Amino acid sequence: MSELNQILADLRTACEDPAARLRHYLSQGKKVVGCFPPYTPEELVHASGMIPIGLWGGHTELKRSKSYLPPFACPIMQANMEFGLGGSYQGLSAVIIPALCDTLRCMTQNWRFGVRDIPMIPIVYPQNRTSPASVDYLVSEYETVLTMLYTITGQMMNEKALCAAIDIYNEHNAAMRSFDRTANDHLDIITPQVRHTIHKSAFFYEKSEHTAILRAIVRELEQLPVCQWRGKKVLLAGIMCEPEEVLDILAENGIAVVADDLAQESRQYRTDTPVTGGGGLKRLAIQWNSRRGCSMIHELDKPRGKMMLQMCRETGAQGVISCMMKFCDPEEYDQPFYETELRKAGYPCLSIDIDQQNTSFEQIRTRLQTFGEML
Repeated sequence: MSELNQILADLRTACEDPAARLRHYLSQGKKVVGCFPPYTPEELVHASGMIPIGLWGGHTELKRSKSYLPPFACPIMQANMEFGLGGSYQGLSAVIIPALCDTLRCMTQNWRFGVRDIPMIPIVYPQNRTSPASVDYLVSEYETVLTMLYTITGQMMNEKALCAAIDIYNEHNAAMRSFDRTANDHLDIITPQVRHTIHKSAFFYEKSEHTAILRAIVRELEQLPVCQWRGKKVLLAGIMCEPEEVLDILAENGIAVVADDLAQESRQYRTDTPVTGGGGLKRLAIQWNSRRGCSMIHELDKPRGKMMLQMCRETGAQGVISCMMKFCDPEEYDQPFYETELRKAGYPCLSIDIDQQNTSFEQIRTRLQTFGEML
C-alpha cells in the first residue's frame, strides 16, 4: 500500500507541475513537443525521437490572451495562449495544434503570430471519414507534420520507429483500459480525483514509462480486498472535469466515478491503431477513421448516447454528469442527443459548467449534492 501511495503522490505532482516534467526530459537532452488537445498524433513525435507533452490549459489569470481570443473562446485555449505568451512553455521545440473546432483553427494563427519563439505545426483531420480519399489525405497531413518535425531533429522518422511507437501507444491504451476495470473494484482508494490524476498524468510521461506505472498500480490494487462500494456511481461526459474541486465535491457526497466519456480521459484510449492494413502512417489514418463517439468528430448517427448506455450497464453507473466546457459548441450540439437517449433508458442526467478559471463552487456543490440524493 505504501508503494501505491508513493506512485499516486508522484503522479499528482506531475499533474500539478507539468513544467517539472518538461525540465526532466530537457535535462536528459531530449526535445519536447507540446500537444494541443484532443487528438494530436503523438506517435509521430515519439517516433521522431522526441517527447510529446499534453497542453490542457490550467488555472491562470487571463491577461495577454485577451488580445488574441474573445472572452467566449474555449477556456483551455485561453489558458494555453496565456501560458504561451507568458513564457511558461519555454523549452518546447514546437507545438502541434489539431484544427478540430473553430477555436482550434483560430489558435493556429494566434500562436503563429503571438508565440513566435515556439514553432507551430498544424494538422487538419478529415471529417468526411466515409470517403476513401480521407485516408490518403490524412497520410499527406501526417507527412507534412513529419517534415516539420524533421526541421527540429534533423533526422527523418523511419518506418521501424513508427511501428514501434504504434505498439507502445496500443500497449498504453490497453493498460489504461485495464486500470479502469480494476479501479472499479477499489472505489475506496480510486476516488474521483485519484482516477482523474492517473488519466491526466499520461500526458506528462513518455508512454512506455506511464504504461509501467499503470501496471504497477494495477498489481498493487489487485493485492487489496475488493471494496463493496455503498455510495453512488456515475459516468462523466464532456471534454474534461476540472478544476479538481469539482471532483472533491463528488467524493464529499459519496459519489464515485466508474466510467467516463471525457476527451481528456477515456476517449483517448478506446481506439487502437490496427496492427495490419498498410504502413504506419496509413494505419494511423485508419485509426482516426475508426474513432467513434466524440463531439469533435462528425458522425451522422450520433452514437454517444448508445455508447454511454452500454458503459452505464457494464459499470453499474446510476446516472450521467455532463461536464459542459464553457463555450464548447461541439459538446453543446451533442448533449441533447445523448441525454435524450439516456433519460429514455432511465438514467438521470445532470449538466454542470466547467471552467478552469472558476474559483467559486457552491452552486456546483448544491447541484451535485441534490443529484446524488436523486440516484
